[in-house]
Amino acid sequence: MGFGLIAYGIAAVDPASQARRMLDTVAVFGSDRSMTVQAVIVDGRQNTPLPLIREALGVSRGDAMLGFSPEAARQRLESIPWVAQAHVERHLPATIVVRLEERRPFAIWQNQGRFVIVDRQGKTVATDGLDQFGPLPLIVGPGADQAAAALYDLLAAETEVAERVQAMVRVGERRWNLRLHSGADVLLPEAAEAAAIKRLAELQQEAKLLDRPLAAIDLRLPDRLVVRANRETPETPPARPTARRERG
Repeated sequence: MGFGLIAYGIAAVDPASQARRMLDTVAVFGSDRSMTVQAVIVDGRQNTPLPLIREALGVSRGDAMLGFSPEAARQRLESIPWVAQAHVERHLPATIVVRLEERRPFAIWQNQGRFVIVDRQGKTVATDGLDQFGPLPLIVGPGADQAAAALYDLLAAETEVAERVQAMVRVGERRWNLRLHSGADVLLPEAAEAAAIKRLAELQQEAKLLDRPLAAIDLRLPDRLVVRANRETPETPPARPTARRERG
């Protein structure tokens, strides 16, 4: 968890082990003993840009402490995409303490040619520098941002299936396809994904279905399995964003 001190243009980061000590011993700048803002401490920041925090706080060194509204600052902080919750306190005589609970990056969402990072609730938290968040699931299509978390959890329970999935593709905002690393598409039924994924895992264990050269596996009908052989070069799978793509 990040811990920072903002001193109006100066941002210092301490190790997490020193966070409590810093809260207790934060230096107050200047010799003026009146209750004016001299320091701001921010706890819990990892991805939220410091300039956005400064702007949301709307306070400068030397401003009257009693003229600062923690509630108004909290509301502005929670309008920042990365911030799920904020807690703002005045520590008289001269310090403002901010504690942030940030949203966690969940997936890369590809939609209409754009790539963004979303959290589990589908909230967009980042639109550039996407590679800095490490490997994340790729979700594709309108509505995928809102619905992907439930499908991701179902796949996590079937590792032999999950490890072969390159992208989760939302179709018509009603159901899902799974694009595999092999280039094959698995067509899942609407509102019955759990049973279909379990069935797919069983077919993999019994017949190594996912290791065969197939173009498509259709599981939309509960009483039958339809497969299409891969007789042509597989389609290019959904691409992940790259530095070259962003520059273009």
